[in-house]
Amino acid sequence: MSRPTDRLAELGLALPPVAAPLAAYIPAVRTGNLVHTSGQLPMVDGKLTVAGKVGAEVTPELATEAARTAVLNAVAAAAAEAGGLDQLVRVVKLVVFVASAASFTGQPQVANGASELLGELFGAAGKHARSAVGVAVLPLDAPVEVELVVEVAAQSRMQPVREA
Repeated sequence: MSRPTDRLAELGLALPPVAAPLAAYIPAVRTGNLVHTSGQLPMVDGKLTVAGKVGAEVTPELATEAARTAVLNAVAAAAAEAGGLDQLVRVVKLVVFVASAASFTGQPQVANGASELLGELFGAAGKHARSAVGVAVLPLDAPVEVELVVEVAAQSRMQPVREA
């Protein structure tokens, strides 16, 4: 089986730079052999790719694509914390928040955009536990936000806590 970096290239994708935090937090934290990311939005080059509520201003198809973009940003944050994409050995948990119109109930289908990309990148190691949650509003009026928990390769020595 090929490495995640190879599969990323095969998909014609590249890890984006880690998005700068919008408030008082850091993009990812490693504890033991897990990296937890902060919520990641569908940002490209520092700009939101789409804004609005899914089922109102944003179609489910656009939201699904936005979930792919957001999870790629989360993978980038996790990889930066772990020392590289190939240090990510297992996706443990994905949480997808979907800013939804009151009548929209397709959150799981929107979240599939993120889940499917993780499967394409990590193969069987990309299968994960997941929550897809409808919410009233997200930062910057984003239609989706994702959080990721990944297992990382074992290290030979302890990593010190980094100052933000």
